[in-house]
Amino acid sequence: MEPMKILIAATACVLSSLTSWAQKSMDNMQLLTVNENVTTVITASEPVRFVDISTDKVAGDQPINNTIRLKPKEGVDLNRDGDILAVVTIITERYRTQYGLIYTSRMEEAVTDKTIECDERTAYNNPAVSMSTKDMVYYARQIWVSPARYRNAATKKHRMTMRLNNVYSVGDYFFLDFSIDNRTNIKFDIDQLRVKLTDKKTAKATNSQTIDLTPELVLDQTRSFLHGYRNVIVIKKMTFPNDKILTIEMSEKQISGRTINLSVEYEDILHADAFNKILLHED
Repeated sequence: MEPMKILIAATACVLSSLTSWAQKSMDNMQLLTVNENVTTVITASEPVRFVDISTDKVAGDQPINNTIRLKPKEGVDLNRDGDILAVVTIITERYRTQYGLIYTSRMEEAVTDKTIECDERTAYNNPAVSMSTKDMVYYARQIWVSPARYRNAATKKHRMTMRLNNVYSVGDYFFLDFSIDNRTNIKFDIDQLRVKLTDKKTAKATNSQTIDLTPELVLDQTRSFLHGYRNVIVIKKMTFPNDKILTIEMSEKQISGRTINLSVEYEDILHADAFNKILLHED
């Protein structure tokens, strides 16, 4: 979708939220009918950061980041048609919504699939989110198509070359852009992509320490490649001592089990570029 169309759609969501969410009670809350033999799936347009189910009469979980599943517990207080079992509150990165869960004994009346609509959202400034996933993906895509600025950070192994293309900094995050050239005709089936802090000197293995870092975003979820691969990963800003080194490691599935890693010096992190107008131009 073009950026202008996205902006128009987002503005419509905000305006409808402002008019419909000034106050809300059970009398005007959106209601979902549920049944103990039916799973109700609620899907948000962005990652869900928090879910609250007001009573223990309903079980729920979050199988993926933008989806939750709900189901009444069997035999709880001998549920009757029309009983309000619970209120579920869903908070994402930029909005929140609530639904009243109403019991029905007829399976055919139970809601199986529910998408959170624009007029069911209220804008929410989530203090735990300094950058939304949507914005993070947008920045990462702009970096992914930008020219490489680093020329001296590379590793060669197994007739492959892994190199650092760019390091950018925005807000609380570093964006690391790297690529792999595979000069063999053997496809690389990705098993793991790891980011970690390791000791520069690993002669004494017993004293060596490795700290795994969990990326906030991995832009490309491709699981294999033949000759060329490029990706952007996002990690939280940090500092680390000179005796540590930031390592991006990619390993292959067995039986071949090739592994290649790229070391990023702290000096490269210190020279991370800020986003500029050229990089952030709208297509």
